[in-house]
Amino acid sequence: MAGHVQDRWYKTEPGADGKPVKVKTDRFGVGLRYRARYIAPDGTEKSKSFPDKQKRKADTWLANIEADVSQGRYIDPLAGAVTFGRYAKAWMEALTTDPVTRESVEIRLRVHALPYLGDRPMASFRPSHLRVWMRQLEATGRAASYRRSIFANVSAVFTAAVEDRIIAENPCRARSVRAPRLDPRKVKPWTAGRVMDVHEALPDEYREMVAVGAGCGPRQGEIFGLAVEDIDFLGGTLHVVRQVKLLQGTRPVFGPPKGGKERDVPLPETVSFALAAHITRHAPVEVTLPWKTLDGPPVTASLLFLSAQGKPLNRTRFNEKVWQPALRVAGVPTGRENGMHALRHFYASVLLDAGESIKALSEYLGHHDPAFTLRTYTHLMPSSETRTRAAVDRVFRGEDAADHGPDTAQGED
Repeated sequence: MAGHVQDRWYKTEPGADGKPVKVKTDRFGVGLRYRARYIAPDGTEKSKSFPDKQKRKADTWLANIEADVSQGRYIDPLAGAVTFGRYAKAWMEALTTDPVTRESVEIRLRVHALPYLGDRPMASFRPSHLRVWMRQLEATGRAASYRRSIFANVSAVFTAAVEDRIIAENPCRARSVRAPRLDPRKVKPWTAGRVMDVHEALPDEYREMVAVGAGCGPRQGEIFGLAVEDIDFLGGTLHVVRQVKLLQGTRPVFGPPKGGKERDVPLPETVSFALAAHITRHAPVEVTLPWKTLDGPPVTASLLFLSAQGKPLNRTRFNEKVWQPALRVAGVPTGRENGMHALRHFYASVLLDAGESIKALSEYLGHHDPAFTLRTYTHLMPSSETRTRAAVDRVFRGEDAADHGPDTAQGED
């Protein structure tokens, strides 16, 4: 049935002469006069009423609806009545990401978004509502990086609503709504001396974590999940295939590396010798944990680093009871910038200083995108001026002269 606008105050009847005439209905003068009606794509009839003297407005509204239907842009006006809280909860239940990420997203939305946005209908959101909420979030004193994650989660809910034809646009993408800016602090890598000081300050059973972190660049959870079978001593390769993750704050599971990306990292000879010596002093122990979820399939690995009770390491306890005391012994501040991630930054700085490419470094670190690696570490890359001075100095000092002549350069082009 084609859409049409019904006049509820008048109806057309045959006159005495057989010609149609308008006569008043029982509803004359009562309520809204015009009702625009149409059939939605799902086959149900929809309508909207307009007051007297707004026939043209009703016609325009109906024409726009029919155009949206024909172009595949139709959104049920009633769909947007669902509240942000109700839709967000359904969205979270359908998330297919790993359990730890899902748990983090649920906490961010439940604590920082639903109390402010949860009761508002999805279709009623305007950019101003998001700006006010973000100002309230800023007032909590949370770090910009954390607020940026919360904003990204809220935006993801609105994006899903757009794709589900609940709303037409994502208000988080309005030009006047901007994600919190990250703190402009640049990564300041440790010196080799500091790395060795912390290495010596750690208990012997954990000391070679520093060798692995600073020499191969895995994340803390990946070091916790490192097994003897992941080390190819002959081939000089470290296989990063799992990490230890905590669900519900305390319950360990094995999971794939961040982003699900297994990777192979060159194993330096010094790190290889350090790990071999560690294995001699502290025999690996077989540990069986569920994979990804608490009810996931059991996976067994011979872990190199364990708690005093022979269990997988708990990130929070390890940082408080082992890592931070070692920092204090080594004379290193115990701030967030000096967590185990500092070893990863040191690894990146060493490779970049040696001239390694951003693409290779990104692969070794397990980043999802080389552009992210570049943004994080670009300030550590040797400048073109530095490379120019070094190149000229090598020639003038007679170093590698045969490899840097004009003929060589032309051949490489």
